[in-house]
Amino acid sequence: MPNPASTPRVLLVTGASRGIGAATARLAARDGWDVAVNYTRDEAAAQAVVADVRARGRRAVAVRADVASEADVLAMFSRVDAELGRLGGLVNNAGIVGMKARLDEMDSARWQRMLAVNVFGSWLCAREAVRRISTRHGGPGGAIVNLSSVAAVLGAPGMYTDYASSKGAIDTFTVGLGRELAAEGVRVNAVRPGIIDTDIHADSGDRDRPHKSADVIPMHRPGTADEVAEAIVWLLSPASSYVTGSVIEVTGGR
Repeated sequence: MPNPASTPRVLLVTGASRGIGAATARLAARDGWDVAVNYTRDEAAAQAVVADVRARGRRAVAVRADVASEADVLAMFSRVDAELGRLGGLVNNAGIVGMKARLDEMDSARWQRMLAVNVFGSWLCAREAVRRISTRHGGPGGAIVNLSSVAAVLGAPGMYTDYASSKGAIDTFTVGLGRELAAEGVRVNAVRPGIIDTDIHADSGDRDRPHKSADVIPMHRPGTADEVAEAIVWLLSPASSYVTGSVIEVTGGR
C-alpha cells in the first residue's frame, strides 16, 4: 500500500469559488496542498480563492467547468494535469439546490439538472480522479471526499426532496467506491453537513434559513464553511489513513 505521506499534494476542489468549496481550498493550502479551484460562473470569485491559496505559498489555478458536462470534466482534468501535475486528491463539492417546493410542484427539468450536477458530476470527477491516482492504473494513491448533506437522512419534505435524494445517492456511492478502491491506495469518504451558513441558501429562496433554523439544531447555531472544511481536509490527510467508505456528520448534533 502507498504511504499516505508521499501522496502528491495536488488537490482539485469542485465548486470552489464560494462557501464550503472556497473554505476547503484555503484550508488545504494551509496544509500544504496545491489547489485547482473549479468554478462554473463567477471567475472573479474563483480568482480571489486562487490568490488566497498563493498567498499561503502554494500553487493554484482557476478552472472553469460544468461538472455535469463530460467534455468539461475531461478538459478540466487535462488542464490540472498540465498546470499542476499529478493529482493526489479530489473534493466533490460542486452542487446545486432548487427553490423550496413540493414534489408535485417540480418539473422534470429540475430533477434532471439536480441529478446531473449533484450525482453525475461527482461520478464523472471521481472516475477521472481514480484513473490518475489508483495503483491499479499506475497511480500513487490518494483520497476522494464527497459532499453529502443531512438532507439525505432527513428527506427535506416540503422543501427539496430532489436535493435530498441526490445526496442520498452520494452516500451510497461513497460507501461503494470506498470499498471498491480500498486495496488500490484510494480512500473515499464523505462529509454530511447540517445547516451551514453559506450563500447556497439564497438559491433556495431563503437566505436567512441558517439563523432562522437555530432552534432545531442542538448547538443552537448554524455551522460555518470553515468547520465543514476542517473535516474535509482531515479526510484528505494522512491522519485519516484508516478511514474509507465513511460518512462523517458535521451537523451541530442535528
